[in-house]
Amino acid sequence: MYSVADLKTVYLDYMRANPFTKEPKGLFEPVDYIMQLGGKRLRPILVLMAYNLFEEEVSPALPIAQAIEIFHNFSLVHDDIMDEAPLRRGQPTVHHKYDNNTGILSGDVMLIYAYQYLLKIKEKDLLPDIIQEFTDVAEAVCVGQQYDMNFETDEMVTIPAYLSMIEHKTALLLVGALKMGAILAKTSPENIHHLGEFGRNVGIAFQLQDDILDTFGDPEKFGKRVGGDIVQNKKTFLVLKTQEVADDIDKKRLKDLMASYPADEEQKISEVRTLFQKNNIQKLADSVKETYQNKAMWHLDKVAVDPQRKNELKTLAAVLLKRNT
Repeated sequence: MYSVADLKTVYLDYMRANPFTKEPKGLFEPVDYIMQLGGKRLRPILVLMAYNLFEEEVSPALPIAQAIEIFHNFSLVHDDIMDEAPLRRGQPTVHHKYDNNTGILSGDVMLIYAYQYLLKIKEKDLLPDIIQEFTDVAEAVCVGQQYDMNFETDEMVTIPAYLSMIEHKTALLLVGALKMGAILAKTSPENIHHLGEFGRNVGIAFQLQDDILDTFGDPEKFGKRVGGDIVQNKKTFLVLKTQEVADDIDKKRLKDLMASYPADEEQKISEVRTLFQKNNIQKLADSVKETYQNKAMWHLDKVAVDPQRKNELKTLAAVLLKRNT
């Protein structure tokens, strides 16, 4: 049984042994840049962890781990263009380092390579199920991004609609990572289901934590600009919950702030943060996050394998949902 640290090392060794150094350089150098930029490597690790629950040697799952990480980074490249984000993991985004057209095209080729890595698995009889799962997840991520874009102009976004959006945009990629690892291990449909539901609930909780950190995180640790969602007028859980629980004066002020583009962005961030603090929003968000975290652990407990083999997954989830980065 591998530890999380061991699996990260195994994956990083595989990733570095398969760099994007092909020609033309203008197409593949940005791919290598984003892939080498760091990050938690959560999704490939989840692929390997799901496989390792049932099999000792994880190398057969490495192509799937690589595919899911390539796809994740592809989605970030395109998301950053749409969000006009300057930083990713504390470094310039691909379109800032190069240009928008490069970001679009290099992102496109990453999606192609994700499928190419799936085709590398040795258990060819499992390819239809694995590719179907991957394709479903890829579509869901695009659906989530479209919902996110729709919310920019929708004045009637509800908390359930927001939770559905982050389920598609964030959580279902974790679901896919876990399920594909489990499918490759040829475990039971029940185990595959419960691992997927574990990933779904961890993913929603993970994004709620991200919402919290965007406003209340330490800028030295967060890797992105703290308050970026506020500057972009995003209807995060914190904004929607404030609109639900605040008095009329605070609701009106928040609505005005979240429709503005002032020259002094830091003042706007500070005032919105104050409204959140006044209405105890961080605590309310933490409570909802913990509800999803508890659901995740319930499903993990239902996976029919030696409980000790699940300890690494439990520990990883706990660390992710208490993170400050």
